[in-house]
Amino acid sequence: MIEFKYKARDKLSGREIIGIISADNELSAGKLLLKQNLYPMQIQPKKKSLIGTGSVTGRIPMKDRVVFTRQMSTLIKAGLPLATALNSAMGQVSNKKLQNIIFRMSKSVEGGMAFSQALAEYPDCFNMIYLSLVEAGEASGALDVTMERLANQIEKEAQIVSKVRGALVYPAVVMLVIVFVMAFMMASVVPQVSTLYKSFGKPLPFLTQFMVTGSDIILKYWFIFIPAFVAIGYSIRRYFKTTSGKTNLDRAKMTLPPFNHLFTKMYMGRFARTLGGLTSSGIPILEALRLVSESMNNNILQAETILISDQVKSGRSLSEALAKAEFFTPLVSQMVKVGEDSGTMGDMLDKLATFYENEVEQQIANISTLIEPVLIIFLGLMVVIIIMGVLFPVYTLVGADLSGGR
Repeated sequence: MIEFKYKARDKLSGREIIGIISADNELSAGKLLLKQNLYPMQIQPKKKSLIGTGSVTGRIPMKDRVVFTRQMSTLIKAGLPLATALNSAMGQVSNKKLQNIIFRMSKSVEGGMAFSQALAEYPDCFNMIYLSLVEAGEASGALDVTMERLANQIEKEAQIVSKVRGALVYPAVVMLVIVFVMAFMMASVVPQVSTLYKSFGKPLPFLTQFMVTGSDIILKYWFIFIPAFVAIGYSIRRYFKTTSGKTNLDRAKMTLPPFNHLFTKMYMGRFARTLGGLTSSGIPILEALRLVSESMNNNILQAETILISDQVKSGRSLSEALAKAEFFTPLVSQMVKVGEDSGTMGDMLDKLATFYENEVEQQIANISTLIEPVLIIFLGLMVVIIIMGVLFPVYTLVGADLSGGR
């Protein structure tokens, strides 16, 4: 089989399509395009193509999945056959790994496989919620609507994650700079101050002596400190990857201030957005709750969601089960109750998700605003320590020497 790059016009919509197709020769490629209701305008061999031959394992960045899902929604809505839409979407993504995945999926679909089955072969890229929604969209004949809902859902989650990371980047960079400055002072400047005082035969001030002692310890035993810090960091990371460690970390996220309210709102928004999308696609509530529990990425809330599912299975309404949950906010059960009574569960959950997402954005903005003065105060303290421990003793020593020399 040879890969051909083609330019064709869709007979139904009149859109110009550029993509890649595999065939034995150009004539076979043209026949395949005609079967897909595409009028071939240009067909030429794709030289040195690596698409489809690279790695397809590992995670795909969220932004690339958003682009792919959004493209598929638009192309399917335009009436393009699924295989053609996949070939077209392949040219719109820049991630090579995702290109390889789309290429292989297009071949599977051309061979008669359902889109959801083709997606299921790449669980690292498309989770169970993604697959379930696509499968529901195929069954209902509204795959374009499902793909659009998926794109919106992934995009919202990507925006929240990006804003949280952005709020943490600034203080992290500032703290890193402070650490490097203090390390430089302790390793280079402080020893020179100690040498200067010794040359004058005068005792060091208490703060300077404390810094000199710390500097001596670090310089003499750095080969112990560095491996120790690496080992401690590695051990902490390994611990939080264990079940008990992750559970304790997840509990801390939900209970310890000042970030517990932020994490709670993030998880409530994710719960509402995911459950709303699943129920609106016609997935039964018990199956939807099972899928939601897998998407929470929090052991505490995952266990609570499973407990809620068991209560619903035993005959309770979802709102009653949510009202008894420890970590779910009262607003969630109230909005679900309204949705149950009015028969608009999906709409109520979407509104709830939007509310919490807006709350998260506002709280992130507030935290970013509060972080700046805290960092300024911390930087001021560091400057005072440097002045009191290094510069002030030097000026005092030089001033005393000048006074004695008159």
